[in-house]
Amino acid sequence: MSEQANHAGASAAPTPLHDVRELVLDELELFVVAAGERAFRARQVMGWLWRRGVDSFDAMSDLGVEFRQHLKKHFKISPAPSATVARSTDGTRKLLVALGDGEAIESVIIPAGGRVTLCLSSQAGCAMACEFCATALMGLHRNLTAAEIAGQIAAARRELDPGEELTNYVFMGMGEPLANYPRLARALSIMTSTWGMAISPRRVTVSTVGLVPTMERLLLEFPSVNLAVSLHATTDELRDRLAPINKRYPLKTLIDACRGLPIKRRDRVTFEYVMLAGVNDSPADARRLVRLLGQLKSKVNLIFFNPFPDAPFEPSPRAAVEGFQAILRQGNLTATIRESRGQDIAAACGQLYAERQPG
Repeated sequence: MSEQANHAGASAAPTPLHDVRELVLDELELFVVAAGERAFRARQVMGWLWRRGVDSFDAMSDLGVEFRQHLKKHFKISPAPSATVARSTDGTRKLLVALGDGEAIESVIIPAGGRVTLCLSSQAGCAMACEFCATALMGLHRNLTAAEIAGQIAAARRELDPGEELTNYVFMGMGEPLANYPRLARALSIMTSTWGMAISPRRVTVSTVGLVPTMERLLLEFPSVNLAVSLHATTDELRDRLAPINKRYPLKTLIDACRGLPIKRRDRVTFEYVMLAGVNDSPADARRLVRLLGQLKSKVNLIFFNPFPDAPFEPSPRAAVEGFQAILRQGNLTATIRESRGQDIAAACGQLYAERQPG
């Protein structure tokens, strides 16, 4: 075959089909109307995808055959992700979720106190380089798509025990959610819209290490979603080391931004604070934290550090954590201690590290 023919053959290659799970409702409505169908058909498609969980247009039985064929000509449906599950003695389950390109991510089902929380990942790996987090050791492999983010919910639902139901959703897994904001926003729309999964946005929390410009955008676009800020230090010198993003957005910039966030009157910004023995857990640190947060509408979650191989830190003793909490409360801050879950399967906060499986 001639070189010219080879080029002609290459140009005639079919264009890859777009994943319909990546669309939000108004985008699908435009396609549906252009196809000569009424706009409500888009809601029917979304219902099949996100409430009934089908992975075939042929299964959408209330759509006409011709329209289903038209959908198949223009779109594909990404298959539901598969997961390998490790179960902790405390009921926590860590899901190693296989992605289509050979990457893998981890998400965690955490039952506690009448709640069942799903810890979601937003990236495969992470570029933030936080020193206390195992995911940082991976570096950033890539951003997740909206379908991959929301697909973790479908994967988790298949692993629930009889009578168990997910009640809360936290973006505290692998990756920095706000560094993948366009896809995160699509996933949040899918999760919280009535045409999607219809999850109450008040049951969704997005955690960030402090990407200041995007924090306000998140709350303007999703005002009922909860925001958690990973703080972990009360001086720029220490936070530069623990969370290098601090060099771009130092503490004053971060806290001033938090003061200006469009928070509803009864809501608060949550600050996450991992307790590291002899590093950030002294009474002086606690008093600085009281001064730092001042009159800001906030609450503080104190988190036991969960060691991982070659970790440079040790967890603070419980007495130190409780003493730290007492100082915060004396300073009129709401402060809770988050108990570690799933440590025996490396599923606790800061321990997620998904290794790609050999092909």
